[in-house]
Amino acid sequence: MDDDRLYFRQLLCGRDIATTDRVAKQMLNFVYLIGDRQTGEAIVVDPAYDIKGIIETAAADGMRLTGALATHYHADHIGGDMMGYRISGINELLTLAGVPIHVQADEAPWIMRTTGAGASDLVEHVGGDIVMVGEIPIELIHTPGHTPGSQCFLVDGHLLAGDTLFLEGCGRTDLPGGDPAALYASLTQTLAKVPDDAILFPGHQYSADPSASMADTRRWNYVLAPRTESEWLSLFGA
Repeated sequence: MDDDRLYFRQLLCGRDIATTDRVAKQMLNFVYLIGDRQTGEAIVVDPAYDIKGIIETAAADGMRLTGALATHYHADHIGGDMMGYRISGINELLTLAGVPIHVQADEAPWIMRTTGAGASDLVEHVGGDIVMVGEIPIELIHTPGHTPGSQCFLVDGHLLAGDTLFLEGCGRTDLPGGDPAALYASLTQTLAKVPDDAILFPGHQYSADPSASMADTRRWNYVLAPRTESEWLSLFGA
């Protein structure tokens, strides 16, 4: 792929957008913009906290939003109520931009319950599907465990992993829909296809660096050290 064609932005909530939102500053979510510079089309990954700011950021770069991708249903990633706090998300995006929201099929009911979005607002996918933004292909990888329909996105050597895998640690499995055994399989089998030279971009800044190679993540992330499911479950199963 032409390196100049891929548009990619990593936005930290509470710093780059939602700068006055105290919950955003605490949660440290990442929002991503992926696009095709030649067509000016962009997709937002996990739109939350500051939808107007996300749209304005894309526009300032000469890009227009044509869709959204959701890694999973939790409100800090797609909007909804969390701990008595209302987070803006896909509902506001639908109002302001009217774009399709691409979700994993198993996650759709959870997303509708969390956000109040309707089935007609969502485009359901299975693992292996490709979503195009302009001429840029984004591969959808179903990685259940943190939630039933958690998904990662692979585009031109960039792995956007949501809360499935962080640079240090991985997503919790003690929340509704969590499954420790499924997460182990996602981490050790499904994501095994991702090459070492791919760059991991997580859903939160839970480490000093905002990204790392998969080689370094595999070398240093303690949740990838166990060699069997039983060993992993004894350490990290909830």
